Amino acid sequence: MVHLSIKKTIAIIGAGPCGLSQLLAFKQAEQDQLVELVCFERQAEWGGLWQYTALTGTDSCGEPIHSSMYRQLWSNGPKEVLEYVDYTFEQHFGVSIPSYPPRAVLYDYITGRAKAGDIRKFIQFRTAVRSVDFDDNTKKFHVTIEDLTNQLTKYLTFDHVIVASGHYTIPNMPDFEGISKFPGRVLHSHDYRGADEFVNKNLLIIGSSYSAEDIAMQCYKFGARSITISYRSCPMNFRWPDNVKEVPLLQKIEGRTAYFKDGTNVDNLDCIIVCTGYRHNHSYMAENLRFRTVGNLYVPPSLYKGIFWYAEPQLAYLGMQNQLYTLNMFDIQAALVRDVFLGYVTLPDDKSQKQRQKDISEWQAREQTLSLDDHEAFSDLQTDYIRDIVSCCDQNTVPKFDLERSNAGMYKFFRDKRDNILTYRDQPFHSIFFPDKEAPISETPWIKNTDDSIEGFLQSIKTV
Repeated sequence: MVHLSIKKTIAIIGAGPCGLSQLLAFKQAEQDQLVELVCFERQAEWGGLWQYTALTGTDSCGEPIHSSMYRQLWSNGPKEVLEYVDYTFEQHFGVSIPSYPPRAVLYDYITGRAKAGDIRKFIQFRTAVRSVDFDDNTKKFHVTIEDLTNQLTKYLTFDHVIVASGHYTIPNMPDFEGISKFPGRVLHSHDYRGADEFVNKNLLIIGSSYSAEDIAMQCYKFGARSITISYRSCPMNFRWPDNVKEVPLLQKIEGRTAYFKDGTNVDNLDCIIVCTGYRHNHSYMAENLRFRTVGNLYVPPSLYKGIFWYAEPQLAYLGMQNQLYTLNMFDIQAALVRDVFLGYVTLPDDKSQKQRQKDISEWQAREQTLSLDDHEAFSDLQTDYIRDIVSCCDQNTVPKFDLERSNAGMYKFFRDKRDNILTYRDQPFHSIFFPDKEAPISETPWIKNTDDSIEGFLQSIKTV
């Protein structure tokens, strides 16, 4: 291993799951006095998107609300395929839990590992990064931050910058003829906070991915009168309940009536919920360092190995891809960043950037061959991506798990949803780490469960 004589200064932007993974990855190096770490977090607490707030719009400091979480949100994927290698759910809660926990359980788990790792001391909360630039002569990053509490600006210098601020905060809001004059309520899923306000309402949901599906089923669960889901490219084609239907893309709104591409219409609408995803927004980054992309891709452009800025690999972006895997993938990305920045692993010497771009292009070409509704193929793609990242890391320290078993878990998840969109969260999964161990189930089926608290969830576990 390479031993550094001078501490490397490293700035991490964001204390959500990606930033916490990165802090934990560097923790031993910090103890060995190889690095000097600081993490800047705009919010008052850690956990990133997994924090819930009833607020929408801006916070008390005038900053945009980061979280898109809502009441009664439950995991829409089995916990077994995202579980940390070094910190299991059973280790955290002291008991085996069902495969689909509510948001509060996941937040407690994510931040529980961070507490156990004693990394809070590296985080400066209520601190916004205002600009990041790179000096080609000194090979240093110049970072401007603002202490939001005291309204103080500071100018700092770092050897490396890691962007871990997520990409599910700035809504992608399409325009449709007449929508701005709709007499009911129009909101993006980013501002959705619960289904209780839509009881007995006629809803139009625009979108055909996870948030559209989940919000539609939550509103059904809590008593919406009717739910129409408008898709752009392809329908989700689940076995929807009787008062839920899918239609092609919205063309225009007149009064409370929506008209669709196939010539059909729906009238008497009370609310339109726009579930069309988010925009990557890294406006604080200098133009030549700023990651940009259109859409939520599994292979993001301009990032070597999905992580390192192709033109300047002293800069890393974590979690910028579309995600089937989450927490455990972030840990592996963070491990590679640590290994590269500490000199344990060397990236190709590629001043012309051709080799890095070739690698990116090969992965992009594979993604471009996939049909949007072939979920198994995207799972294969991301599984192979993680396998590739693991192979690049120091094999003695990278967190490893059985990728074939995880991918099989993804396949089962897709099958369960196709079988019954209302009951897939009631299905148990086997542990990735202990294959003979199956998760327990809840006494109360998801469709009838309205207690999303940690206490309620743990108490509902069915005993054999």
